Amino acid sequence: MKASHLLVAGSLSLFMVSPAFAARDYISIVGSSTVYPFATVVAEKYGKTSSTKTPKIESTGSGGGFKLFCGGVGVDHPDITNSSRAIKDSEIKTCADNGVKEIVEVKIGYDGIAVANAKTAPQFKLSRKDLFLALAKEVPDPKDPAKLIANPYKTWKDVNPELPANTIEVLGPPPTSGTRDAFVELVMETGADTLEAMKALKKADKKAHTKATQTVREDGAYIEAGENDNLIVQKLQSNPNALGIFGFSFLDQNGDKVQGSSIEGKLPTYDAIADGSYPVSRPLFFYVKKAHVEVIPGMKGYLAEFASEKAWGKEGYLADKGLIAMPDAERKEMAESVADLKVMEGK
Repeated sequence: MKASHLLVAGSLSLFMVSPAFAARDYISIVGSSTVYPFATVVAEKYGKTSSTKTPKIESTGSGGGFKLFCGGVGVDHPDITNSSRAIKDSEIKTCADNGVKEIVEVKIGYDGIAVANAKTAPQFKLSRKDLFLALAKEVPDPKDPAKLIANPYKTWKDVNPELPANTIEVLGPPPTSGTRDAFVELVMETGADTLEAMKALKKADKKAHTKATQTVREDGAYIEAGENDNLIVQKLQSNPNALGIFGFSFLDQNGDKVQGSSIEGKLPTYDAIADGSYPVSRPLFFYVKKAHVEVIPGMKGYLAEFASEKAWGKEGYLADKGLIAMPDAERKEMAESVADLKVMEGK
């Protein structure tokens, strides 16, 4: 294979690299809309203090990010993908099949999923059972719980007499989003299993149970709002009767416009997510293509910036953006993993 020269930005040094890398002198990052604002801040900080170009970041959703990331090695494929859920076994296999065999998994902190509405409207007090009954495509028939029927509930009061009579209208992420995956797992599945009929279905037909708990309504009660969480915030402001689903960081950054609903009596606050008492919380990640680290300019510096105390520490600038910091020991362990570029083992 012939080699070509790549002039690293800000340096007179020449590196001999494969032609596959010779056309790009910046870091390419894709993935989660939830992690996007954190990665953007780190990229901007790093771009201002280093001699390399500011990384370019696209918000594609976690699933969309893995699809791009696992496409192969070289400048046609991203160096890093952000994710609001852990990588799936199927995605690891896709990566391996396409030559992406050394992946570094980096947990960056924690996040809560908020169910929010406009501050001009009454604050909701919800349970995961309420949310399942409001948003599932099929629910147990009230007259014959052993039977699943198309969701008949039109208002929140239909779901729970203690809730307002507002029409059910929820703006949320699409299937490509890690937030959607986490919401299904932490809210829909858990909420369903508070119902005896759904517990029985789980024992009798696990596949049918999975379908019922993972499929949301398609009759207009649930509205896919794309990967732009800021757009959901704007729509909630214009429609005080609607609820929206997004990560805590967007709630934290827009506290003058929207408010989080309590779930099982707990509000989505920094402390409640950090101590685990808020029931809808999850870890956040990014994944690094190790084959790119020594070749794409700025990779090591960007990773070091992200894994620094000034960034992801409890008093770091990402905490100001709504990231829930990992415990001290976990941060130290993860920072060492980043420094060593520790490749993840098969899941």
